[in-house]
Amino acid sequence: MHWVTILIMAGLCGASLGQYNEEEDMAWLQYYMRQSRMSSYNYMPYYEDESSPYVYSYLPAPDTEAEPGPEPQQATSWQCPHECDCPPNFSSAMYCDTRNLRYLPFVPSRMKYVYFQNNLITTMQEGAFDNATELEWLALHNNQITSDRMGKRLFAKLKRLERLYMNNNNLTKMPSPLPRSLRELHLSYNQISKVPSNALEGLENLTALYLSHNYIFEIGASLKGLKSLILADLSYNHLRRVPDGLPISLEQLYLEYNYINTIPDDYFKVSPKLLYVRMSHNSLTNQGLSTNTFNSSSILELDLSYNRLQKIPRVSTNLENLYLQGNQIDEFSISSFCSVVDVMNYSRLQVLRLDGNEIKRNAVPPDAPLCLRRATIIEI
Repeated sequence: MHWVTILIMAGLCGASLGQYNEEEDMAWLQYYMRQSRMSSYNYMPYYEDESSPYVYSYLPAPDTEAEPGPEPQQATSWQCPHECDCPPNFSSAMYCDTRNLRYLPFVPSRMKYVYFQNNLITTMQEGAFDNATELEWLALHNNQITSDRMGKRLFAKLKRLERLYMNNNNLTKMPSPLPRSLRELHLSYNQISKVPSNALEGLENLTALYLSHNYIFEIGASLKGLKSLILADLSYNHLRRVPDGLPISLEQLYLEYNYINTIPDDYFKVSPKLLYVRMSHNSLTNQGLSTNTFNSSSILELDLSYNRLQKIPRVSTNLENLYLQGNQIDEFSISSFCSVVDVMNYSRLQVLRLDGNEIKRNAVPPDAPLCLRRATIIEI
């Protein structure tokens, strides 16, 4: 009776999913039989306009043990590795996350979205993705992958890969070469110490680069050729100088928690779309800044908190949020915000934080309300 039920359901699915061929119908039947013997799982397919690109969960059995290694499988277009789940109603996605895997299972050629995160993977062998040339999203974060156990041309055939997640691993070097199709590269929480000048070469489609929480002390001009880059996160590293040459497309730059002490004159003006700059917890001094370092008309939010500044640097009248808490500032210079103070000339500043400095409340000049007429928060 059980077999009859399965065959009837398979027939109904074959009628409703007419786009599959006979091999795929048989694959679905095998998938259904396998699922009838396994515990249930939950998944939610992601799309580009969703807030989180990988929202789903898998709950392994309490006594699940790590697999010894992949079993030989026939490389067909429909087969799903037994270690993973390939939902029939989202046939281009493969979920292999949170299963104590120590290896990369076979990836069918039809897959576009593959999840290997939250495992124990240490090695990615050469040719692991040669069959999966349609991959667009590849999630490998929260594993134990090391640079010396990665194939040298691991991503060579992934001409359509857009998002690569390798954060929270044990990488000591930048993966290279990387697919030129990449739009997001996630490498935070690794052990990378240097970004070679050619590490990001050719990535003209890259819009977001995440390299925070590494040990990077040198990046040079690696960002300069990234013509589409919008966000660069280099926070929590060991940088002593800002990257050489920012992309013209850049909108968000995060450099907090480094050791930067100087910034070249007109450094930010090469990026006319730059909106957010965060450089808190560095070693900036007024001697390391020129008069107009931060006087860029595009910047809306500037975070210079917890540095060694003794004076308020001059900023653009278009700036809306300025964070200077935790410095050594001892005077309130209105000229830092308004070169001329009158009815027609004033700052657009809305939030100004000066708490944790040496400045006194009574040091605010009488013309401050006229210059900072739009400010809703001023903390001293």
